[in-house]
Amino acid sequence: MNLKQIAKDTAKTLQSYLTYQALRTVLAQLGETNPPLALWLHNFSANKVQDGEAYIKELFREKPDLALRIMTVREHIAEEVADFLPEMVRTGIQQANMEQSRQHLERITQMNVSNPSPEPERQATSDPNLDNLST
Repeated sequence: MNLKQIAKDTAKTLQSYLTYQALRTVLAQLGETNPPLALWLHNFSANKVQDGEAYIKELFREKPDLALRIMTVREHIAEEVADFLPEMVRTGIQQANMEQSRQHLERITQMNVSNPSPEPERQATSDPNLDNLST
């Protein structure tokens, strides 16, 4: 397990996600102030934000002012969430793991209770009349 590479990949994914969130913010703002530009940006951005840096680079070629605006919003979001994000991720993963484990345990115990073994143990009786009732 290469932790350094995992950290780099995680940072890149988070950076792209923050780019996506910045795009959503800018689209909402433009929807109120400049609907035609919002529509253009929406259409331009369709299926392009998976790699945030490639998206920004391409947007710079088309509309540099929008690229700068998205970068500014992205940076602001990053500054706002950076301090508490690591603890939230750790806590979220711990809670999700506990919940998944709990649900799994419930499923396997319910399966065992609802599907008892096909041949339950027979108890020996000393009364021959009771033995005849079961046949």
